Amino acid sequence: MSANTNIESVQREDRVFEPPPEFAAKAHIKSMAELEALRAEATSDPEGFWARLAESELHWFKKWDTVLKWEPPHAEWFVGGKTNISYNCLDRHLGTWRRNKAALIWEGEPGDTRTLTYQQMHTEVCRFANVLKRIGVEKGDRVALYLPLIPELAIAMLACARIGATHSVVFGGFSSTALVDRINDAQCKVVVTADGGWRRGNEVKLKPAVDEALKETPSVKSCIVVQRTKSKIHMESGRDHWWHELIETVDANCAAEELDSEQPLFILYTSGTTGKPKGILHTTGGYLLQAHLTTKWIFDIKDEDIYWCTADIGWVTGHSYVVYGPLSNGATALMYEGAPNWPEPDRFWDIIERHRVNILYTAPTAIRAFIKWGEQWPLKHDLSSLRLLGTVGEPINPEAWMWYHRIIGRERCPIVDTWWQTETGAIMITPLPGATPTKPGSATKPFPGIEADVMTRDGKPVGANEGGYLVIKKPWPAMLRTIYGDDERYREQYWSQIDGVYFAGDGARKDRDGYFWIMGRIDDVINVAGHRLGTAEIESALVSHEAVAEAAIVAKPDDLKGSAIVAFVTLEGGRVPTDELKEELRKHVTKEIGALARPDEIRFADALPKTRSGKIMRRLLREIATSGSVAGDVTTLEDFSVLEKLRTEEE
Repeated sequence: MSANTNIESVQREDRVFEPPPEFAAKAHIKSMAELEALRAEATSDPEGFWARLAESELHWFKKWDTVLKWEPPHAEWFVGGKTNISYNCLDRHLGTWRRNKAALIWEGEPGDTRTLTYQQMHTEVCRFANVLKRIGVEKGDRVALYLPLIPELAIAMLACARIGATHSVVFGGFSSTALVDRINDAQCKVVVTADGGWRRGNEVKLKPAVDEALKETPSVKSCIVVQRTKSKIHMESGRDHWWHELIETVDANCAAEELDSEQPLFILYTSGTTGKPKGILHTTGGYLLQAHLTTKWIFDIKDEDIYWCTADIGWVTGHSYVVYGPLSNGATALMYEGAPNWPEPDRFWDIIERHRVNILYTAPTAIRAFIKWGEQWPLKHDLSSLRLLGTVGEPINPEAWMWYHRIIGRERCPIVDTWWQTETGAIMITPLPGATPTKPGSATKPFPGIEADVMTRDGKPVGANEGGYLVIKKPWPAMLRTIYGDDERYREQYWSQIDGVYFAGDGARKDRDGYFWIMGRIDDVINVAGHRLGTAEIESALVSHEAVAEAAIVAKPDDLKGSAIVAFVTLEGGRVPTDELKEELRKHVTKEIGALARPDEIRFADALPKTRSGKIMRRLLREIATSGSVAGDVTTLEDFSVLEKLRTEEE
C-alpha cells in the first residue's frame, strides 16, 4: 500500500438533532459552551485536567507523585498513587444513603430475578475475596472467569480487584480450545466457572468445557463452580469446589488492598488477525478514572436512574459499562442473562417496561435485528421511562439510527453513538447528550481530553470529508499498557503504523463541522478499480432501502477491477428475495453512493454469521464469497447453522 493511500468517503448525511432543552437543563454537561470550556482546559493543560478530575471523582489512599510518565509507546498514569477499584465501586458508597440502594438488578433468562444493594454487594465481594485468598490467590496472580451473565461474574471481578489479582474474563460462549489459549497465555492459577447458563431456552454447558480445557492448562490449581442450572456435572476432588460451599467458610470482612495506580487490573483477549488472541492489559487508576467519568457525562447518570448496558461482561463494554463505570458512580445497573428474542422478540422491551429502565446502551447489530423482527414488538410496550439511548460496537448506519430514535426513543431521547475499543479501555469519541447536536451515523467529536485525528498513511492530516486512518495523538488514562507477554506486538500493531501516534485500525473521515464518521475496520476496506471504499458506507446505503434489514459487504478477487463487491443481504420480515429486488438494490446503491460502490453480486441470506458479541464475521463471508468454503477459526461464531446454510446455498 503506498504511503498516501486513502480511503474514499462517499456517504452524505444532512440531518441534525439538537439536544432536547428539557434534557440539557438537567444534564451534567448542559451546553456546548460548557463542553468547549472542558475541551479548552484539557487541550491547554491535559495533565492538569485529568488530575483535577482524578482528585474530585475518585478515592485515593495516597495521592500520586506524577500525573503522567510517557515514554512512547508506554504510559503510566498517577504514578505513585494508591487506590483500589473495588473500594471505589463499593466501600465509598457505604457511608452514604446509597448503602441500601440497588447496585445490581439481575434477571435470568428463565425469568428469575435478584437485586443486590451496595451493602449486599460489598458483603458478597469481601467473602469471595477471602475465598480467593484461602485457596492461595495472591496479589499479581491471574484468575480466569468463565461464567454466564450472572451477578457472580461481577462479584468475582470486584473480588479480584480488591486483593490485587488480575482477572481475565473469557466469554461464556467460547469453546474449550479458546479457553486453553487464554488460560495458558496468562498462566492463570484459578478458574471460576458455573455448571452452565441459559441462552434461547437451552443450557449452555460451561463446566464440561472447563474440564476439557484443564487437561491442557498446567498452571491451574483450583476450579470454583457456581451452581446456576443445577445440571449434573463432574467435580474433581481436591481441584473443584462449589462457590456456595466455600462462601460459607469465610467471613465478610476483607479490607481493600492499597494498590499502585499501575497495578494490572485485567487482561482481556481480543482476536488478532494472526489467529493468536491478543491479551490487552489494563491497569487500575487511569482506567477507572476514564470509565467512571465517561459513564457519568456520556450517560448523564443520575442517582434515580436504572441503567442498562446490554453487553456481555466477556467483552470490554461489559467491563467498563456494566461493572466498573456504573458502580463507581453509585448507579443502579441492570444485567440480563439471556437472548433478546427469548421467549419472544420483545424480551428487551418487556424488561424496559417492567424495570422502568431509563438509559439503554446496546449494539447496532441488535438494533438491526429489532428492525428485522418488526416494530410491532417495541410498540406493544410502554417505553416512556427511557430518557437516553446509546450505541456501541461498530458504526451505526443512519437508517438504523433513525429507527432507534423514532421507535425506541419516541423522538424524545438523545442518542449517544460511541466509538472506542478494547484497547482504549473507555469511550473516546462521543456526543455529550445535553450539549452536542447529533447527526445520524456520526460518533460526533472526541471526549474532552482525547486528541483524535484522521490521517493519511504517511501521517498527514486529511481535509474535510476525505477518508483516512483514525489515530489518537496523545496518551489517555484508560489506554492499554501492552499486549500481555508480547510487548513487541504492542509496539508493532499500534505504534509503528504511523509515526508517533496510536493507530486504531479504523477508517474514518471528519466533516466540515469536525464530526467524526467511522467507516469500519481498515481490513474491511475494498479496493475497487484503484478506489478504496469503506464497507460500512455501502452497507448503510443498502440498509436505507426499505426491504433490507441488514447487509454485509465483502470483496472477492476480480481480474479486471482488483476486487468485486459482494453483498450479503438479510431482508425485512415478509419480503421475498427476487432477481428484480437484486437489481433494485444495485440501483439504490448507485443512487445513494455512485456506480463505483454498486455491488457486483447480491446474495440473500436468512441471517449473517456473527460473533457472540454481535459483530458480523466478514472474514467468513469473504471466504464463502471467494471459495465457497470456510477454513478459518470459527470458535467465536454464535450460530453455526447460519454458516451451514450459506455454504449449502453456495453449492
